[in-house]
Amino acid sequence: MNSLDDFDSICATEDERFDLLYPPHIRALSPWHWTPVIVARTAAKFLVSAPKTRVLDIGCGPGKFCIVGAQETEGHFTGVEQRPELANLARASIERERISNAVILNANVTGIDFNDYDAFYLFNPFEENMFKMGRIDSSVRLSKDLYVLYVLHVLSMLARAPLGTRVATYHGLCEEVPLCYECVRSHFDGELKLWQKRRN
Repeated sequence: MNSLDDFDSICATEDERFDLLYPPHIRALSPWHWTPVIVARTAAKFLVSAPKTRVLDIGCGPGKFCIVGAQETEGHFTGVEQRPELANLARASIERERISNAVILNANVTGIDFNDYDAFYLFNPFEENMFKMGRIDSSVRLSKDLYVLYVLHVLSMLARAPLGTRVATYHGLCEEVPLCYECVRSHFDGELKLWQKRRN
């Protein structure tokens, strides 16, 4: 194998090992819906600019990004997830791993006070509303109108954040990121973008 094949193989093995935290039907969704460990590690280290940085993962699923971030940095990670099954799985995994710097909220993003957080992570959290294929399940209402609502809400909240606020986006169109943010770095063929608010 060449070096790129070796790298991909190592990443796949790391994710397979991590995903054993979850039951088989959740594990099967990992390649499409849960953040790869190496991406989570890279994004978390950018977002946590100082000890106790408060990071919000919008649409956290079973908590994979929050768990990796909490284990790899000195930040505090909060995941918001509207599906009760996924939120409960994330909480159980955090408890089982004895992680003290991560919590999960079973809530809708529109009910979250962004002022409580310093940095934000988005793995394409709202695209599920746009397409019928690839949906996680039918436990929550999905629609194109909700996509617009959620994107505009996050866009508005991030626009109000202080200068220097950091955001990491993985996949997607990044429509939630206001123009006052600058993409300062990217990784993994541009799929992971690291942003910072540079102007009001």
